[in-house]
Amino acid sequence: MAEPAAALFMVMRSRVFALAAAAALLAPTSARAIETIKLRLPLLETDFVIRVSELRSPQALMAGDSDLAELDRATGGAIGQKLKAVMQSNLPLELGAVVRNAQGSPLLEQVLLLVGALGDIDGLPEPLQPAQFEEAMQRAAAQGGISLLDVLEELPGDSVTVQLGRLGSSVQRFRAQRRQADQLVASLPAVSGQGPWLETGRFSTVRRELTVAVKHRPEPLAVVVLESSASAPASDRLVVISHGLWDDPSNFEGWASHLASHGYTVVLPRHPGSDQTQQRAMLAGKAPPPSPLELALRPKDVSAVIDAAADGRLGLRRPVNTQAVLVAGHSWGATTALQLAGARPTPSRLKELCDEVEHPSRNLSWVLQCNFVGSAESAALVDSRVLTAVAVSPPMLLLFDVESAQTMPAKVLVVSGNSDWVVPSGPEAIEPMGRATRSAGSGHRLVLAERADHFNLRSPQGDGGGALRGLLLAWFNAAAQAGPGVSPQLPAGGWGSSRHPLRDVTTTLPQLPSPVVVQP
Repeated sequence: MAEPAAALFMVMRSRVFALAAAAALLAPTSARAIETIKLRLPLLETDFVIRVSELRSPQALMAGDSDLAELDRATGGAIGQKLKAVMQSNLPLELGAVVRNAQGSPLLEQVLLLVGALGDIDGLPEPLQPAQFEEAMQRAAAQGGISLLDVLEELPGDSVTVQLGRLGSSVQRFRAQRRQADQLVASLPAVSGQGPWLETGRFSTVRRELTVAVKHRPEPLAVVVLESSASAPASDRLVVISHGLWDDPSNFEGWASHLASHGYTVVLPRHPGSDQTQQRAMLAGKAPPPSPLELALRPKDVSAVIDAAADGRLGLRRPVNTQAVLVAGHSWGATTALQLAGARPTPSRLKELCDEVEHPSRNLSWVLQCNFVGSAESAALVDSRVLTAVAVSPPMLLLFDVESAQTMPAKVLVVSGNSDWVVPSGPEAIEPMGRATRSAGSGHRLVLAERADHFNLRSPQGDGGGALRGLLLAWFNAAAQAGPGVSPQLPAGGWGSSRHPLRDVTTTLPQLPSPVVVQP
């Protein structure tokens, strides 16, 4: 089954990249916008032609000359009104906010996969300019939300074919995947947002950039170091933060600065095979998409950073404890953190589910996870020096064997946004964590962030640490005090956020049995 899964991934990825490039032309001076829609109804061989301009008002539709206009007149307006309601309904899960946060960020192409799931665009013009995507979506969002019609009116090209059956099932699936997270958020009070973990620490910080030679890559690894300027701060703990796909350490320097102000030494490696530089090269046609081998190379980057700290190659201002390291990551960086903590990748669920295009748990992160069919076997790269990990928005349902959670040497805190539809909470956090925490003593925890999407839990330089600054500090403090083999205990309050209220839902997760997977 690996070959069909790989083929499916290549088809989906090609569509994603094409749509990303097409949507880039959405500035006022871009090429002409799509004028017609070919509506392909289930079980019929004939397309109904619709003019985009006819869907804005009943008068335009009744006066139109498309197939839909004629059918609408024949049914007294009934058909047109129903189709207009579908086309003008806002796309699910705050697409506008996600798009604004996604510009220049990881997984932008997976955001656009929503459109690709609904239809095919014909006659894409060139040249393609990705920088203009955000501006067009902001114009559409200013009208009250982004609907499918808004997107179609802006997309350049000749026409778009919309599979009506796919439209309904995709939107319903996206909404259903979010429902369980919304229910959990509504059932619990938010953690208080006042406490010492939220306040900037007493130490000023020093920032440096350097490179470190590593054995597993041909070029040195670039890293950013933030540490306390004091000669003897309270902590000797080392934190390593791993960025996500097509992201950059700078988007996490807010986390790092907050931790460093409390005495931690923080190192942020740049993963060269999947950072923003690699994305720019890929979009310019100078590099292929990230290789599946990056699944193993990224954890090796973090382990190499720990090695460099241990043997003095980072030039740190004071010694750090490299036998009890704290790791945090976002998106693919969160997957990296889970690997280092001891989560065991498994090929069985990848092979089982990647070809099931109608699976109710299928979501946009499966594009990334299914890329690892054939490489997951070599990606079990636990590092015994990792004391604990914080995994923010990790794609993990397909990739990890939930049984490995019971024997992981490091305890993990998973954080997921209830408005994240790139890596939605339901299938990617609540379901696997519900299975992983069947045992009351597992020590792993899940925190849901209200109104948080896939991108707004990050914290760039100057942001003060963002919504997660108190949670990160409280968890790392608890882990450092608990020591190896002991489950950290989050305090009852004081690490919340007014921006994105936080709730520890671990004790209310559904106690799910392990899935039965037939071994190939």
